[in-house]
Amino acid sequence: MALLEVNHLKKYFQVSSGILHAVDDVSFTLEEGKTLGVVGESGCGKSTLGKTIIRLTDPTSGKVVFDGQDVAGYSVKEFHKVRPNMQMIFQDPFASLDPRLTVTELIAEPMKIYKTGTKEEIYKRVKGLMDIVQLAERFANSYPHELDGGRRQRIGIARALALKPKFVVCDEPVSALDVSIQAQVLNLLQDLQEELRLTYMFITHDMSVVKHISDDIIVMYLGQIVEKSSAKELFRKQYHPYTNALLSAIPVPSLHDRKEKILIEGELSSPINPPDRCRFAGRCAYCTEQCKNSGTPELKEVSPDHYVACHRAKELMVELNKKE
Repeated sequence: MALLEVNHLKKYFQVSSGILHAVDDVSFTLEEGKTLGVVGESGCGKSTLGKTIIRLTDPTSGKVVFDGQDVAGYSVKEFHKVRPNMQMIFQDPFASLDPRLTVTELIAEPMKIYKTGTKEEIYKRVKGLMDIVQLAERFANSYPHELDGGRRQRIGIARALALKPKFVVCDEPVSALDVSIQAQVLNLLQDLQEELRLTYMFITHDMSVVKHISDDIIVMYLGQIVEKSSAKELFRKQYHPYTNALLSAIPVPSLHDRKEKILIEGELSSPINPPDRCRFAGRCAYCTEQCKNSGTPELKEVSPDHYVACHRAKELMVELNKKE
């Protein structure tokens, strides 16, 4: 059953030189209890997509159907009732926490705002959340600056879980952490998902991380989805040159099974007033006049549940996967 359906979602920003297309006609569905990975270069619109879905910024147009309700057009007052079920874990655990509050106060804050119980019940719940995210009780009265990045991120996870949400946007939750701490936090998120039946949208630019945690993956480029499939299928076959280049950059810990790294050359197109053509055309080694003159490619199914936005997708299938 689909918990989240995003249909033709757009988020534009007015800037001095025109209109910036941060998220441009994005559609997908996410089943309850699953993890959708969202990958792409910095600036491709991943974080804006997550923030728009949970209404930290209002969409320009499109639908966000959450648990059967189209919440995209809700007023602030109407969405206040939905907010407990849609939460976010932010990329920078230090910047997202109020430095004036203790760990206990930080985790209790959402529950106080929504008046979920008495003072005693709230602080009992705080203690339970600290246990769930494996944050020792001795840190209850500590301030964020007194803790390391891993513990600060556990506070962020506990805050996101405080109101018992169904859906959590994880906005690069491990990118600011050391590798050893990254593994701990990723394992914690997976354990929590299984235990609490959570649904994740996991935003990252780390392809190794997204392979580890995702059920399905969408690849974004300049505000648009260029490829979408199950994680297993995407790492087996890539039909878009951009996805192929992203995956070639993953380090392989073997001297005998190395894949040639594909360098993306050319100038990045501007997301401000983009022309009606393939946005990757200026950097694509397979670009033809068709790519430049045939409008923006639509996301089409090229194999079962595998979608690609490329004018030459079928022609490139063999070329991009000839080393399979």
